[in-house]
Amino acid sequence: MDYSLLLLIFTSAVFEKTWCLNTTESTTSTPNYSISATFSSLYTTVTVPSLVCENKGILQDGICICPDDWTGTTCNIQNFCPEQKPSHTSKFTFPKTVLGQFASSVERCPPETTNAGMHQASALCNIATHSFDSPNILNCSLTLDAINAWVSGATPEQKQNLASSTQILTSIPERLTPHNITNAAKITNILLSDQQTTQTTDIAISAVATISQLLNASHEMYSSVDHTAISELTQTLQKLSLREKPNPLLVQPKMAVQSLKGQTPIRQVQLTSFKGLNDNFLPDRIKLHITEAEVSKHIVDLQMNVTFSEDFDKDIGFVLYDNDQFFQSKSFKPSLDTKRRVISANLQENSGIDQVQFAVTPSADSTMSLNDFACVFWSYDKQDWITDGCTKNKSPSGHVVCSCKKLKNANFAILMAFDINYQYSEALHWISITGCALSVVGLSVTALYQIITRKSRGGTPTLLVVNICLSMTVFYLLFIFGINNPVQHVNGTKMSGENIVPESDHHKYSDQGPLSGTPPWFPQVAMAVGWGLPAVIVGISLGSTYRVEEPLGYRQEEFCWLASLDHKQKFNIKKPMFWGFVLPLLLMLISNTAILLHFSYKICRTNPNLNKSRKTSLTKKMMSSFSLAVMLGLSWVTGYILMITQEKNLKFILSVVFCLLNTTQGVQIFILFALRPFLNSNPAILTLCVRQK
Repeated sequence: MDYSLLLLIFTSAVFEKTWCLNTTESTTSTPNYSISATFSSLYTTVTVPSLVCENKGILQDGICICPDDWTGTTCNIQNFCPEQKPSHTSKFTFPKTVLGQFASSVERCPPETTNAGMHQASALCNIATHSFDSPNILNCSLTLDAINAWVSGATPEQKQNLASSTQILTSIPERLTPHNITNAAKITNILLSDQQTTQTTDIAISAVATISQLLNASHEMYSSVDHTAISELTQTLQKLSLREKPNPLLVQPKMAVQSLKGQTPIRQVQLTSFKGLNDNFLPDRIKLHITEAEVSKHIVDLQMNVTFSEDFDKDIGFVLYDNDQFFQSKSFKPSLDTKRRVISANLQENSGIDQVQFAVTPSADSTMSLNDFACVFWSYDKQDWITDGCTKNKSPSGHVVCSCKKLKNANFAILMAFDINYQYSEALHWISITGCALSVVGLSVTALYQIITRKSRGGTPTLLVVNICLSMTVFYLLFIFGINNPVQHVNGTKMSGENIVPESDHHKYSDQGPLSGTPPWFPQVAMAVGWGLPAVIVGISLGSTYRVEEPLGYRQEEFCWLASLDHKQKFNIKKPMFWGFVLPLLLMLISNTAILLHFSYKICRTNPNLNKSRKTSLTKKMMSSFSLAVMLGLSWVTGYILMITQEKNLKFILSVVFCLLNTTQGVQIFILFALRPFLNSNPAILTLCVRQK
């Protein structure tokens, strides 16, 4: 399960610090509590015999990590309701579904209805019976607009029906528009705000399931929702966590509400979420303990320990969000496809937290590494993440540690900014530089030779070859002196001392050197000499993608060439490499291939009017075609093969071949268009070389 590039809230891993939150003695009769909270996955070494994981479970550090539909030590215990076919008790078909979750019927609303294509019914997979409860049936003409208008004045029985209908109408993520999300948020807020209504457990379960489904909507949809409605809903959920009795059905795939009722005085609470193969919360994977439970760090996904210096006998509530869709920041703008979890910890009135410390272990895939982070909590006044009263630190073991003071019923977060792990290849660098240098020499000699011997072949061919040599010489010189990036960004955390909210989860470096090594007068000179279309392409690519504060939108980090890869190091057609180089070069190569085929046909075709002595040998014809292919730059085709290659070793081999073929194009032109004709026209020199050998 990948939690890379996350905005993480109390997430996944091993926390070694224990935090103490001290409050001063109050002058009032209400006691204050000194709270120490440990976010830890406990450094307990658990020795277990070698296991054989069943049902596609994966053995990880001696422990079976199970898919959602199986549980147990070896993933051998059924955790689902089997598929249900239509019967005398239900006319609907429900697919195999994980315990505690809602299944949507295979049957859909007919085309002539308002909700055409929507599931006609849903049913809860009962944890106790491992079978589906009675189905909730949707009126296919009912809309979220209508439910929003009716829900406030509805009776408890009507609200139960409206809650299940809202759950069905939000069950398809692709149909969740900003308007639908806003309506559903308002409906669930009304349903959960009514304390009398939420005593009807089915209403609360349907409402929480609806909210979980809203968190499945695409990130783009939340830019236009009514954020006031979302904000009110998150505050209602905080109150619900304190009011509702513990219920495993309030754990849904993308959110969970957990509570601990204050019956006997306690000194600590431990919230633990265990790992699974699928990225979902499950009832049997979230546990609350009032003593510190020793568990292996390898099976813990999230853990929070809260301890009290004095006996605490009031309610404690937690709300876990799988992502930050409900917390749309104005200052932090994520640009990567990262997961950002949020957790809310809540105490009853007249109870408070003087200080909270929390920690996480940064988790990223091989293409990313942590650059910096900020410790924050959500401000409902500013509707944004803020750092007031929070400080940060990084432990020697690599954990990021936060401390926040004077908070109550808050949503905490650690906002992380990541770097791409760039790969600087010394071998390819020197192959390229050596090949380009040889090509410059070869092209210069070729141009000089063509000019000296121009009378033997006429002005037009000479002019053509000399201009090609000149343009390629300029290209190779710019490549040699400008391709190396003088400011290489070495991977590793570069934590700043200040606790400042990063602009994004993708750290970007402002330009710290000349762009690609090109002198500032180059664009003007290039346009002045009228190099035409290439200059237009460069101008469009540069103007549309380059920014001083974000140079990697235009160029690459490893070397100064057009940007082509996204943050996962995959080729991206939105980058300027495609529009500014790959596509124009492809069109040129197609044109040059057509020219090569045409002239090869002309060269190889035998003229019947020529006598035998004047006919050209097949070897010379093939050499002429090969020379033309080199001049037309058809070796660049290897670059397109390289782009579609995924296997690492083959990719490196093709990279070397590509560098050798294309950086030495000037050398090849020298051999074919200068050295070979010179030796052919001076056979005595060739004969002398052969004799000496």
